[in-house]
Amino acid sequence: MIVTDDRVGQFVAERTGSFIYPPFTFLGIERGGEIVAGAVFNCFTGASVEVTVAGKGWDRAFFRAVGDYVFRQMECSRMGFTTEQEAVARLAERLGGVREGVMRSYFGPGRDGIVIGVLADEYKFRS
Repeated sequence: MIVTDDRVGQFVAERTGSFIYPPFTFLGIERGGEIVAGAVFNCFTGASVEVTVAGKGWDRAFFRAVGDYVFRQMECSRMGFTTEQEAVARLAERLGGVREGVMRSYFGPGRDGIVIGVLADEYKFRS
């Protein structure tokens, strides 16, 4: 089941070791009463929004909901991911994203951030 409550933000923050500052919105996947995956959307600029993700068990319905939220409701032309985890970079690429660069020491000394951008017309799960 797709959920939008504060548990998603807590889940993502705990698993990424991040502080997530408002304003933000959440989409998550709940199974058996527990959050198993989630996305936090923040740093909205009008044309773009940053996405922070964590968890497992992603499915097409969730990806469609993400696309609907970002590209239809928010009317963004892109969403961005910055991660040091190769698995997250590959996930963003499966959504239609392209690696745009590396931000050196973005997560601390020697911990680079991989930047992936997903454009609206390249998103693979548009409904």
